Amino acid sequence: MPKKVLVIRFSSIGDIVLTTPVVRAIKTQLDEVEVHYCTKKQYASLVEANIYIDKVHLLEEGIAALAQKLKAEQFDYVVDLHNNLRTRRLKAKLSRPSAAFPKLNWEKWLIVNFKVNKLPNIHIVDRYLKAAKELGVKKDALGLDYFIPEKDEIETDWLPETHQKDIVAFAIGGAHATKKLPLDRMIELCDKINKPIVLLGGKEDVENGERIADFFDRKHEKEDFKEPLRELGKKALIYNACGKFNINQSASVLKRASYVFTHDTGMMHIAAALKKNVFSIWGNTIPEFGMYPYQTKFTLLESKKVKCRPCSKIGYDKCPKGHFKCMNDIIFDFWLP
Repeated sequence: MPKKVLVIRFSSIGDIVLTTPVVRAIKTQLDEVEVHYCTKKQYASLVEANIYIDKVHLLEEGIAALAQKLKAEQFDYVVDLHNNLRTRRLKAKLSRPSAAFPKLNWEKWLIVNFKVNKLPNIHIVDRYLKAAKELGVKKDALGLDYFIPEKDEIETDWLPETHQKDIVAFAIGGAHATKKLPLDRMIELCDKINKPIVLLGGKEDVENGERIADFFDRKHEKEDFKEPLRELGKKALIYNACGKFNINQSASVLKRASYVFTHDTGMMHIAAALKKNVFSIWGNTIPEFGMYPYQTKFTLLESKKVKCRPCSKIGYDKCPKGHFKCMNDIIFDFWLP
């Protein structure tokens, strides 16, 4: 029975959150095991508060320096939940028993390029768990984990008085433009929600957040926006929190929300970990890749009639076809009580 296990996932936010069931299963199902986790330095805050992780190792100075530090730990087993060239180099240097999860690159290539779907109907979490199969761990029913450090729990008065109860969180960011709604469609969605909305995102999302808030504050003439928006007459209550909170503080906002609207991003998976009711927005990527919200109530907002979708397993800076129908054709068919 292994006494010390290393789990590797270098990036990114959502992918790291999706590995948490594996970490928990190893820690709770094996006797007296130490669970170590290795990730990039910029993602340390995602795992440092995880109660199932005994020690965090950070990729800072390259694979060779990292391998030298990890060798001293004398791991019994390595669970590779990234499975790329760097993690394979790292495992080779450690020379310890290991396993990696199936990435399904061939199947993804087929559906992106020829729209031939050979993808298994299985969530990526279950594929991650396969990498720990030799350890004898099994899937539990607890979903994802996300632990917010006490110092990052936001206080009620950090939000405006209008946004201190019955709020909706809308994570407007995304790693690629083709995974995000265009600005006019974000405004249309906010109008449809018609509840106090907290916009979440990074510094790169501040401008879009301001434009959305300005629209409902009538700081811009309607003529500045596209034709359909001129007909909107509601006044959604918008608080633009983009760029104001770190990732854990943003998670704390999610925890307070009654509903979460989000693109296919890390915030979607954090919301799932917090067992939120998630409205998940999909553009050029598809849920069939296996990264839809895990073990929480969710609604998919997507257009299945767009024939060129998916056009990538990740995303682009702009629509390759120029029409962006995968986002523009989504029907916002939902009702919030």
